[in-house]
Amino acid sequence: MKRPLQVTLLVLSGLGLLHASLFTDLSLRFVKEGMRPMLVASGVLLLVLGVAEAWSSQKPVSDDDADSHGHGHDQDDGHGHDHSTVPRIAWLLFLPALSLLFYAPPALGAYTAAREAPKAVAEQRYFDPLPATSPIPLTLTQFTSRVQQDHKRDIGGRSVRMTGFVTPDKGADGWYLTRIIFTCCAADAQSVKVRIHGAAALPANTWVTVTGTWHPGGTLGTSSAPAALDARTVKKVAKPVNAYTDALPLF
Repeated sequence: MKRPLQVTLLVLSGLGLLHASLFTDLSLRFVKEGMRPMLVASGVLLLVLGVAEAWSSQKPVSDDDADSHGHGHDQDDGHGHDHSTVPRIAWLLFLPALSLLFYAPPALGAYTAAREAPKAVAEQRYFDPLPATSPIPLTLTQFTSRVQQDHKRDIGGRSVRMTGFVTPDKGADGWYLTRIIFTCCAADAQSVKVRIHGAAALPANTWVTVTGTWHPGGTLGTSSAPAALDARTVKKVAKPVNAYTDALPLF
């Protein structure tokens, strides 16, 4: 690839990373918050490399230097091949850089969650007593664990409040309240879902806070009990900052 194009690609890639990780929150669609400093550092490094490459290309080259390195006369390598043109495939390298600047891919959401099984909840033997407050704020994982593993069945009849986005379930009763969890980045994303009964579904990917009680089924405190809620209220909310964790929402 010719030097001007190398410089352009380095600079665009650096600007794209900085745009996604430093000046906007776009990077949080693809990686965890903890990786943000590394993306910023990578963007700065690419810009520095681009500037260094541009500066070095402006340095004059003497005839002796050109002759000693075999440059300055002909781009033919002695085998009948002309390397003075850029391979067409190299232009594809510009697409990722430009997409970060002008059209970032959409965040993961209902489309992804509807096509994969929910994340398995880790086994838990001991549960702290539930607080006296009502409704009780819980994550989707906490609710699922209480329903399927708490042999004291403290969750039965208690009003809880959970936040997630809407994942429709066509052809079935109810819809899913969902959170997508990143372990590292979007490539290892998993979803946790709670089926909602008794309330009409809002459009897919709408963030909502749902208040209600456990929807009976199976045997509470065992794996036969469904992670499901009879909704009393459904309130539309803004997407939280920590959208790709199953933590209590930060707005």
